[in-house]
Amino acid sequence: MRPKKTPFRSPSGAPANASAVSRNAPPDERRGRRGAARHVPAPPRHPEPVASERLHKVLAQAGLGSRRKMEEWIAAGRVQVNNRQAETGMSIGPKDRVKVDGKLVTLHFSTRLPRVVLYHKPEGEIVSRDDPEGRPNVFSALPRLRGSRWVAVGRLDLNTSGLILFTTSGELANRLMHPGAGLLRGYAARVLGELTEEIQAQLLAGVALEDGPASFASLEDAGGQGVNHWYRVSLLEGRNREVRRMFEAVGSKVSRLIRVRYGPFVLPPRLKRGRTLELEEAEVERLIAGLKEHADKASDA
Repeated sequence: MRPKKTPFRSPSGAPANASAVSRNAPPDERRGRRGAARHVPAPPRHPEPVASERLHKVLAQAGLGSRRKMEEWIAAGRVQVNNRQAETGMSIGPKDRVKVDGKLVTLHFSTRLPRVVLYHKPEGEIVSRDDPEGRPNVFSALPRLRGSRWVAVGRLDLNTSGLILFTTSGELANRLMHPGAGLLRGYAARVLGELTEEIQAQLLAGVALEDGPASFASLEDAGGQGVNHWYRVSLLEGRNREVRRMFEAVGSKVSRLIRVRYGPFVLPPRLKRGRTLELEEAEVERLIAGLKEHADKASDA
């Protein structure tokens, strides 16, 4: 008997990150094969600082933007170091005071790898710390940090659930979001009725949106019951409400949307809504190495 299709099945060949360590999971979910709880060493609270680093790199690590954007800010006179206007290419140390647009910036000098967590976002949470309406936000569910902050890798809108990545490195977040990284975003979308072959071909070839053409990298029928039908889709960018707008462009409405994949990371079946799963250092190393390898190949092409 053939297994029933489900929109939550992992894409072929994509790792599920089973070795990641859940900081919120109960003890029985963190036990090894022999039943003993796994010991995960906590990162040191006071890592040894490096002597100095380039200003634009440190600002990027603080989550203010990409290195290139930080260089533009410095050149535009928006950055001060020790109450003096910063210069492009300058280096700073842990004792220097840096301000951007007159506001003091908390900077961190560390030789440790950045931390990365996977979060299963429920519907009804926003990906922002500031909301005039006071709605629940994703950051309140993340592990607490000392001396740094979580940076979101992209966004999911209020009514979209599923996988979202967070890291303590603004530079790494920008690299993960950049279209040049070639990371697929995978979604399970529930729509009203089935899509004809012609409409599916149109979504793969490209549809016109107000902010430019868009197309799915893949589209797969995932079955369904009654009037609702599930499709698994993927794309290489993350524009605002892009998946929903693409279906609307062909006359279909998405009633439920779940992100199930971001690059090499697949939403683990055991990761419940509102819970986090932190990557181990070896996984973070592989992620950074993979991004560098892709960037090197792109520059050589």
